[in-house]
Amino acid sequence: MSRTELELHIDFARCDGRGLCVELLPELLARDEWGYPMGRGGKDIPIPGQLADAAQDAVGLCPVQALLLRRVSRA
Repeated sequence: MSRTELELHIDFARCDGRGLCVELLPELLARDEWGYPMGRGGKDIPIPGQLADAAQDAVGLCPVQALLLRRVSRA
């Protein structure tokens, strides 16, 4: 049986390293040495249910639309 989860995708081609997303999701994101966000596990970050609202805020507030929140099915 598969389940649907939220995943945050960072589009590094669009990102300009302002860091608002890191401030909104410090549990999932950190800054690299140049100030760009790094997922604590890659560029496609699974979002725990309790952080779904914060992830949605980060996506909506990103000034360059470098974040995408999507639903994925996992086995």
